[in-house]
Amino acid sequence: MAEPLGLDNGLTNYGDRDFARYLRRSMAHSMGISGELLSRPVIGIAASPSDFNNCHRYMPQLVEAVSRGVLAAGGLPRMFPTVSLGEVFLNPTSMVYRNLMSMDVEEMVRAQPMDAVVMIGGCDKTVPAQLMGAASANRPAIQLVTGPMSTGRHKGERLGACTDCRRFWGKFRAGEIDQGEIQTVETRLATTAGTCAVMGTASTMACIAEALGMSLPGTAAIPAVDSQRLVAAEESGKAAVRLAHSPVLPSQVMTEPAVENAFRVLMALGGSTNAIIHLTAVAGRLGIRISPQRLNEISDETPVLVDLKPVGEGYMEDFHAAGGMGAVLRELRPLLNLDCLAIDGRTLRERLDEPAGWVDRKVIRSFDEPVSPVGGLIALHGSLAPDGAIFKRAAATPSLFEKEGRAVVFESLEDLAARVDAPELDVTADDILVLKNAGPLAAGMPEAGYLPIPSKLARAGIKDMVRISDARMSGTAYGTIVLHVSPEAAAGGPLEAVRNGDRIRLSVSRKTIDLLVEPEDIARRLAQRQPVPQKRGGYQELYQRTVLQAPDGCDLDFLARPRG
Repeated sequence: MAEPLGLDNGLTNYGDRDFARYLRRSMAHSMGISGELLSRPVIGIAASPSDFNNCHRYMPQLVEAVSRGVLAAGGLPRMFPTVSLGEVFLNPTSMVYRNLMSMDVEEMVRAQPMDAVVMIGGCDKTVPAQLMGAASANRPAIQLVTGPMSTGRHKGERLGACTDCRRFWGKFRAGEIDQGEIQTVETRLATTAGTCAVMGTASTMACIAEALGMSLPGTAAIPAVDSQRLVAAEESGKAAVRLAHSPVLPSQVMTEPAVENAFRVLMALGGSTNAIIHLTAVAGRLGIRISPQRLNEISDETPVLVDLKPVGEGYMEDFHAAGGMGAVLRELRPLLNLDCLAIDGRTLRERLDEPAGWVDRKVIRSFDEPVSPVGGLIALHGSLAPDGAIFKRAAATPSLFEKEGRAVVFESLEDLAARVDAPELDVTADDILVLKNAGPLAAGMPEAGYLPIPSKLARAGIKDMVRISDARMSGTAYGTIVLHVSPEAAAGGPLEAVRNGDRIRLSVSRKTIDLLVEPEDIARRLAQRQPVPQKRGGYQELYQRTVLQAPDGCDLDFLARPRG
């Protein structure tokens, strides 16, 4: 096998390779690096720190630990920054910029001289962006996550962002707690560095990265503040040097069987709905597509095994202490493709053949005694969603699984904000709330699918009702919510045709969502729709012109590889 190229990777093109090598090394010497180190394999460290990203507060320490591991294993570490996506600090939504970050990662990994790269991310769009970029660049890569927060405390109970933040906000809207208490809770929800403390999108994607084989075994759930998180970073640096000498490419790791494994893990975790979009986008960079029908087969075959919020009771620190991903994978072993290769050079079979550790069955259930006998997520189809929609049955109210009701329609996010709490809003608990024009094309697909219960219903004690939109919702959210309706309203999907008073029928048992309006009436209404205003200039225009719909991962059309 060829030796690592180190600084000779991708020489700048001056028409004279020897001059390019000479000039590059002279500039490298200006950094104060010895000739001995300059002759070693170069390991890039794709870092995404930002003062606008609370999840990444410990990024400098992780970079230092990765560098330490690279040096110990005989490599030369080189950190480089990329776009950083802090979910709550971005407008209109971080989803718009996931693809931009993926392009940044891909191009910098390709363009700069490195034999392998360690990608450090955490906040929920960051890890998928890095995996997408790694898939497209197809250079040896390892995913390292920042790790989840530890929980806070309030009046004797543990708090973790952001499931508990939604629970307390619901209490505040319902008048159960006052302004002073909600302000106190605000300071206790997110008390350490790291990603959300529950099985939200960030934690789900961390677990999926490990299930895919792109992270070192056992590293997905280590808390951000745990010293073992730094050890995991150091070991990732050492592993990257091994990859430089014995390359294993992302295309060899993220195969179709590995993607199916990741979807099974998603179901067993009761994980985030967003992970379907992100995993679809990652797989799409390699020409892999798992159909909605196959998704439902996987869900119906795979039990929910993990008892964490928002589906259950625990937090990510409990999951790590209970046995983490290793325990989940061992329970799923009969359903998994065991010949999948990981970045450490071993197959999943070889990993699971190792002796098992202790497992806390209060948190990670056995296959025979699951939290639920079926997976947490399903795809819906029907006249309202010809190309599909997503439903998190693990976080929904079973009494609402078979529901027909009257539509109460909000035409946009602005309309929702203006009217949902209006005293004159004509709405009852038996109605179905519908939000339009919140999909990828119209609004960048924000986490707005968790429509608030109208305040007059919330104050009457209503905790849940059916809600439908072309938006996403946070992986930390819960409720009887139909998401990712496709085609979205702005793309001319039937959702655009829904009017106040129309009847809609949800059937979880049949996996259907239907608008009970005659097809000719739907067509007539759609013929009257107005086009979406076009953005002008910069990345947002590129995004709007090329973004795909949810079933294709909301990637940009020129980045996704044709299906093989």
